[in-house]
Amino acid sequence: MLRRVLLAAAASQRVRDLITTAPFTRDVVKRFVAGESAADALAVTEQLLGQGLSVTLDYLGEDTVDPEQAAAVAGEYVAVLELLAGAGLTIGGRSEVSVKPTAVGLGLAEHGAKTAAENIARICAAARSAGTTVTVDMEDHTRIEATLRLVSQVRADFPDLGCVIQSYLRRSPGDCQALAVAGSRVRLCKGAYRAPDGFALAARSEVDRNYARCLRILLDGDGYPMLATHDPRLVAIAKSRAATIGRDPGSFEYQMLYGIRADEQAALAAEGAQMRVYVPYGSDWYAYFMRRLAERPANLMFFLRALSSRR
Repeated sequence: MLRRVLLAAAASQRVRDLITTAPFTRDVVKRFVAGESAADALAVTEQLLGQGLSVTLDYLGEDTVDPEQAAAVAGEYVAVLELLAGAGLTIGGRSEVSVKPTAVGLGLAEHGAKTAAENIARICAAARSAGTTVTVDMEDHTRIEATLRLVSQVRADFPDLGCVIQSYLRRSPGDCQALAVAGSRVRLCKGAYRAPDGFALAARSEVDRNYARCLRILLDGDGYPMLATHDPRLVAIAKSRAATIGRDPGSFEYQMLYGIRADEQAALAAEGAQMRVYVPYGSDWYAYFMRRLAERPANLMFFLRALSSRR
């Protein structure tokens, strides 16, 4: 119930105005968001790489309704990739970028899919020049087919383009099966959007079981799985499966969000695992922040305690 309330709040302009204007909200948000500028993102990236971690940067924003804004978002990604490469931070793909399709035009009323594909191809070209990769984020259930079509289209020219599958959706094992092929980079996460019961699994235990099923499919396949979870049980299942089938630690990676379970991130890296941190930056942080609160009650309690302590 709490999760549904918070996800509803993520779409509420009234709650957005209340949260974003609260005096101390931004101090709390800093735990989960690197900052508002590319310079902020670069500084955090350099720090994390120095700790033996990898990074994927997300320029915050979604549901763009203006073609010029979509082009501007793509331009921001191109610029940050150039900055990363210039600083020597993309060597071996240690830092890459993640892009939401609606941020670069997928939701436009006219030619949305074409605009998004062109913008993502532009970002992929910049990533290739920088010596790194791009992952296309998955958004709510209404965008799945369009996003998978977009990924398939752009992969014709950029086969290392990654995509995301969410285990809270009933269809995800089938999608994983189709994507678990050589050269395919797939991030598996639980998902933090609302969907009708016919599309989504209702119980957290069902979502977890579906995640475990999907991770086995990906690890058993020929692609490059990117296992995005903070759940110790699912990390343990992944470790066990990888050991059982003799999967090389360099042939898959774990991913976690910036500001969450930093100790576990460091521990996995120390074990020799590939560990990538999802680092968002930008001024449009509200929807992302609310979904982080919805994912884990501990995040909400952290937020409320921090606000309370500033009064």
